[in-house]
Amino acid sequence: MKKFQIFAVILTIFSGIAMGQTKKAESIYTSLSDKNCKTVEATADEGGSYRGVCKGIGGFSLELLEGDLRQTVNVIAPNKKKYELELWSVVSSGFSALGEKAEWRVTRSGKTVTPFALIMRYNASENPEDSTKNTSYLVVAKITKNSACVTDIVKPSANQNALAQQLADTASNKPCKTSE
Repeated sequence: MKKFQIFAVILTIFSGIAMGQTKKAESIYTSLSDKNCKTVEATADEGGSYRGVCKGIGGFSLELLEGDLRQTVNVIAPNKKKYELELWSVVSSGFSALGEKAEWRVTRSGKTVTPFALIMRYNASENPEDSTKNTSYLVVAKITKNSACVTDIVKPSANQNALAQQLADTASNKPCKTSE
C-alpha cells in the first residue's frame, strides 16, 4: 500500500510539472482610446476621417481607421506588415464604433509574450429606422506570423465574453471570414 501511495505522490508531482510547462492562454488588454493612440491623420470634414496607431502586445500594433462614421482595424505585425480586418465589410456595413479596449489572447514563455488572437467590441447601427440602436458584437481575429483575419463574430448574449475567449483560443485552426 505504501508503494502505491509513494507512486501516487510522484505521479502527482510530475503531472504538476508537466502541466506547468503547457502554455496557458491569458488575456492582456490595451487601449483603443484616441487619448492613448497616436493620431497619424485626421480630417474634420463632414463624416470625417481618422487614422491612428495604438500600441499592442508582442511587437504588434493596431491601426484604427474611421471614415463615413464607420470604423475598422488593421493589425500591424512586428515586421511592419499590415493585415486589414475590414470590419466595416466583414462584420457590418452600418455606422460603427470600436469599443475602448482590445483583448489580446496570448501565451507566455518566460518573459516572451506571444499574441495568437484578438478580441474587440464592435458596435454597429444596423437599424435604418433608428440609428441610435446598436448591435454590440465581439469580433475575434486570429493572429499568426503570416496573417491576421476575422474568424468569428459573436452576437450579444449573456455569455458573450466567455464565448469569444473560447473561440479565440481555437481561432488559429479556423478559416478567415470574408466580406458579406
